[in-house]
Amino acid sequence: EFVLGQNYPNPFNPSTSIRFALKERAKVTLLVFNILGQSVATLVDEELAAGWYESRFSPNNLVSGAYIYRLTANQFIETRKMLLLK
Repeated sequence: EFVLGQNYPNPFNPSTSIRFALKERAKVTLLVFNILGQSVATLVDEELAAGWYESRFSPNNLVSGAYIYRLTANQFIETRKMLLLK
């Protein structure tokens, strides 16, 4: 099964971890967006084998606030919210 976990810790500062699982080989993108829907970071953009993965996010140049991250893998798309506190 494809799974996108909640980032930990949340809220976070200075970095957070995002875990996800793939049930099969897939072209994967993991993007972070600001609350206006503008892409602010690309964490993953590659083809990956089935299994569990973890990506670290350290937003040095972003301001405090709510952000959204989105995992796309084949036909699977899921989004979650996270909160950066500086």
